[in-house]
Amino acid sequence: MRLAIIACTGLALAIPLSAAEAATPQAEVTRIENSPGYRKAVSVLAAEHARTVEDIVRLTEIPAPPFGEALRAAAYRRDLEALGLVDVKVDAEGNVTGIRPGLKTRGKGPFVAVAAHLDTVFPAGTDVKVRRQGWRLAAPGIGDNTRSLATLLAWVRALDAASVQTDADLLIVGNVGEEGVGDLRGMKSLFQKGPYAGRISAFFSVDGSDPSGVVTAGVGSRRYHVVFSGPGGHSYGAFGIVNPMVAMAGAVTGLYAVKPPQTPKTTYSASVTGGGASVNAIPSSVFVDVDLRSEDAGALADLDRQFRASVESAVAAENATRSTAFGPIKAEMKLIGERPAGKTPSDSRLVRITQAAITARGFEPAEEASSTDANIPMSLGIPAVTIGAGGRGGRAHAPDEWIDVEPVEMVRGMSVGLLAILATAGLR
Repeated sequence: MRLAIIACTGLALAIPLSAAEAATPQAEVTRIENSPGYRKAVSVLAAEHARTVEDIVRLTEIPAPPFGEALRAAAYRRDLEALGLVDVKVDAEGNVTGIRPGLKTRGKGPFVAVAAHLDTVFPAGTDVKVRRQGWRLAAPGIGDNTRSLATLLAWVRALDAASVQTDADLLIVGNVGEEGVGDLRGMKSLFQKGPYAGRISAFFSVDGSDPSGVVTAGVGSRRYHVVFSGPGGHSYGAFGIVNPMVAMAGAVTGLYAVKPPQTPKTTYSASVTGGGASVNAIPSSVFVDVDLRSEDAGALADLDRQFRASVESAVAAENATRSTAFGPIKAEMKLIGERPAGKTPSDSRLVRITQAAITARGFEPAEEASSTDANIPMSLGIPAVTIGAGGRGGRAHAPDEWIDVEPVEMVRGMSVGLLAILATAGLR
């Protein structure tokens, strides 16, 4: 039996590896795919297809706007309780969690966490009624990410019906704050201050539909709301005094003069702007929101430094060019979002298992970079990937967002994630 050597607080611990853990990822995936338990679980997914679709529709029609996920969270808590998971709760941040105990760890961890986010990008008041045409379902948020929430429920039901037990505990999570200004607050709480902090050994984020993609690189971001202020005045009578809009324009122009690296991919966007009071008044205040992104933490930090320098330079240039008799231009930069960059190496066991599961079910695996809930564990060095719930979909973040629930392809897609999770958690 091989031994795993783990460095922990300066001590070297020798931990025996099980036969499943010692097997290659490909061999373990093949073993589980051919097991009676997994095959029965997949047959349950097929038999329960209509119920899964009902869950998708039901959950989609419960609004879950940013920072307004409570109603959907309450419904999801009832779902996890109905499945018989233990220690089901809603934590202080609003995440819904429940445990399916493993044979070895008996609900005490470490955990293989499987999560799908509760929130959508759509504001309160959005019509979330599902429209159906054949196998095509359309509604805001149905693919991003309600389908994934329903898939987690289907996986647990299938495992129970097939009497499948895992070695490791499964932590099932419906989390808040994945979209936009939610800033991954749900994951930050789960991994950094919640009851499961330091107790999760592997993490699957289930997001979107495509079963062939596996996100291994977490795109980090820093987002700013920058307010440029000045004395303001009459456009004619006060002509010649400093204008904050000129400073803002200079800061944006300076940012767009930056040539970011293509590898690692690094980007920026001046996205939202506003301010001023009248066409015949020099504004006293204007603002711009800026999004900075990179797959690499160092590249993101360098871009952040260059943007800050651009703001400082633009303010200084305007104060030097026009009169400051009634006051100078000032800029206040407020950080409104920060997602750490991270990566799970392609040769890690988790990625190799996931890719083997994708291949085994007849798809071509494709590694991707994206900003998802997996950013947080990746940044902490915890093995993490983001996978699709299974099936086809499109128009994410648009009012006409849609998914296809044709049963054969949907179940085949759902079988990928289930296989990867079982190969990670260990199936007996």
